Amino acid sequence: MHLLKGIAICISLSVTQICASNEGMCMTKTQCSESEEGTTTRKLYSEDFNKYFDAIETALAAYAPCNSTNCNCHVDVLKADLKPFKAKGITREMINRAKQYGTHYQVIDNKLYRQRECMFPARCSGVEHFVKPLLALLPDMELIVNCRDWPQIHRHWSKEKIPVLSFSKTAEYLDIMYPAWAFWEGGPAIALYPTGLGRWDRHRKSITQVSAAWELKEPKAFFRGSRTSDERDALVLLSRAQPALVDAQYTKNQAWKSPQDTLNAEPAREVTLEEHCQYRFLFNFRGVAASFRFKHLFLCRSLVFHVGDEWQEFFYPSLKPWVHYVPVPVRSTPEELEALIRFFQEHDKLARDIAERGYEHIWNHLRMVDVECYWKKLLKRYGKLIRYTVERDTSLIEV
Repeated sequence: MHLLKGIAICISLSVTQICASNEGMCMTKTQCSESEEGTTTRKLYSEDFNKYFDAIETALAAYAPCNSTNCNCHVDVLKADLKPFKAKGITREMINRAKQYGTHYQVIDNKLYRQRECMFPARCSGVEHFVKPLLALLPDMELIVNCRDWPQIHRHWSKEKIPVLSFSKTAEYLDIMYPAWAFWEGGPAIALYPTGLGRWDRHRKSITQVSAAWELKEPKAFFRGSRTSDERDALVLLSRAQPALVDAQYTKNQAWKSPQDTLNAEPAREVTLEEHCQYRFLFNFRGVAASFRFKHLFLCRSLVFHVGDEWQEFFYPSLKPWVHYVPVPVRSTPEELEALIRFFQEHDKLARDIAERGYEHIWNHLRMVDVECYWKKLLKRYGKLIRYTVERDTSLIEV
């Protein structure tokens, strides 16, 4: 295998030392000396190291770059989300039952109407930014758009399939995913981003412009964020034990009351997305649902370690583990995280190659034009599923 290139298996004979490699046979009457290559050889044959090599090689062998034309990289997600409604379509009764789960919108005569009260005004505004330019292309329809963090229609708990649009979900939910409002407006609000992250188009420019060359990045893992869940604790504890390997600290969140909420330490300062680019290895954890920062980390041209695979946004499936990022099991121990980080520290080219593929994929296939394209395909296909004449609800306001 090409990944094992240069690894020699030395078999000592009484007179002749034979060193075999995939590049051929070498023979010498002098004893093979202990070297850095010999040390690496033993490590390459360790169980952990071989596991990582095999995973990367298998993933690359199966990988075929997606077709970016007309946002086709993500179209399979759209097809799967709408499939439950393909046979019978979407009825007025379905919409009426779905109203409790989100914000009610209507498209009638190429105009957009929304219920007067929106639970999250910035989120509704972000959604409307993408919908309004498409109105001339859309048939009359009704939409229930969930602007909460959590999906609503559980595969097993819900008595029937009803159409609710949500930005993120797990396989347990039947919600129809749409590109989040945060591509334009809203998103998590912290001191550094008081109105939310927003403006993906601007972040694409600002982050890539400050991204340091790989050689200039600190060769350690980095994470900064609030303690949304204890899934992040193992990395923070590893950082405290080995600060030369990892810099992972908790910041305050809105619920912070004492150091107990930051794992018994004073909260760290928040850092900008651009500051993440100083490090070679960047960890991403889910938040309440999918993490808004995930897509931004790739722009640093750093290696992204993505913890867990349960939560999805519409573009996640186009990213492939071991090809574009390093997948990390949710309940990894500090020891397991250390082994993974050290593997990529010691195999710099593998790390850099995955980081570059991740960057190229996000840069080329998650442009604002791709987000707009997905919205367009979603609404046009959704509109074809409407099986009734949409009547104007006069309680809704035009937006």
